Amino acid sequence: MAIRGRVWKFGDNVDTDQIIPARYLNTSDPNELAKHAMEDSEHPEFAKEHKEGDIILAGKNFGCGSSREHAPIAIKYAGVPVVVAKSFARIFYRNAINIGLPIVEAP
Repeated sequence: MAIRGRVWKFGDNVDTDQIIPARYLNTSDPNELAKHAMEDSEHPEFAKEHKEGDIILAGKNFGCGSSREHAPIAIKYAGVPVVVAKSFARIFYRNAINIGLPIVEAP
């Protein structure tokens, strides 16, 4: 299986508040969450400029912070087919698997 898409590169320790800011946690609509994915990250333009099929590439400890499933849901429904990182925070890792978001550790 091959996945092709534009790559968005993020650094280390991208936390769940950067992935989906707490101000949007009053909704559980995955499509609404997707509109705000990565809005408080080092690439806030991701929320408006990403295209379905774009890939997230990150450093160490991606998804650290809160245990909420909103973070991987926002990424999945934004059309990201896979997140590749040096490492994932354990709770994000489990939540991603639980909701069917493909993740790959590539140290």
